[in-house]
Amino acid sequence: MDAATVECFEANRDRLASLAYRLLGSAADAEDTVQDAFLRWQTADRAHIEVPEAWLTKVVTNLSIDRLRSAKMRHERAVGDWLPEPLLDGDPMLGPADTVEQRESVTMAVLLLLERLPPIERAVYVLREAFSFPHAEIAAILDITESASQQHAHRARRHVTAERNISEVDSAAARRIVEAFVNAASSGRTEQLVALLTEDATAIADGANWTMKLVRYADPERIAAIVRAGFKPTAAKRKLVGGSPAIHAAVVNGSPAMIATLGDRVLAVVVLEIRDDKISAVRSVGGPARLGRFIEQWDRREHDDPLIEKW
Repeated sequence: MDAATVECFEANRDRLASLAYRLLGSAADAEDTVQDAFLRWQTADRAHIEVPEAWLTKVVTNLSIDRLRSAKMRHERAVGDWLPEPLLDGDPMLGPADTVEQRESVTMAVLLLLERLPPIERAVYVLREAFSFPHAEIAAILDITESASQQHAHRARRHVTAERNISEVDSAAARRIVEAFVNAASSGRTEQLVALLTEDATAIADGANWTMKLVRYADPERIAAIVRAGFKPTAAKRKLVGGSPAIHAAVVNGSPAMIATLGDRVLAVVVLEIRDDKISAVRSVGGPARLGRFIEQWDRREHDDPLIEKW
């Protein structure tokens, strides 16, 4: 390929990665999908491609749908045993964030809701709500009728709207929320943690790899006890992670998050979803396979002072 052809693809890379991430919920899978699209772009008869952006969008969308339908991915994402891969605020893979719908479409809550939708319905929702494609273009991308696109969008929107209930926060609010959470968890008094949680709060933690079952808790008192136990430093825990981690506050997928780091390593990302000024969900991601891109982005940024220098 000549330089102009490569440049055309690269000009679309971030947008394509953002599309694939919303469809797949995995930065690693999104990057692989975009690379597959690049290989197809290399071998395509580009003289017959009138609008490269539209052609590339169609390719990435359909490659993502193929991944969602694959037996391997269905096995990895058995119901209840998968969490989206977290992305740090400002990551270009998060994509457009001009509207409420665009910002919500990359929250962990909505990504998990989208996981329950059939692949075509999920694709229609993402193309329509996050990228503002008209139904005529969505129909062309997915090889369906315009009427079918409208029906899929209606069903998906009804499903997501009925179950989503989260509040947007800025970086200053996120730090205050995480600081309150960390202070309560470090206090030794679980009632302080319970007071921060909604009555129907849930907590989910992944394991050390993609195949390990998720650990779930649904009672505020139980969640508070587990969090308090996890925050209690011991010599055995420090030996396990290799030292005394620092605790930072950040915004991850549009929500407040606690980041545990040790030197240049990110050990875990704990995302706090907010509803009515309380924490409605605690989602902890510590599996190395889920943190690859997050670590890359974290290493490139300047960070606020940690909430805890050494845990």
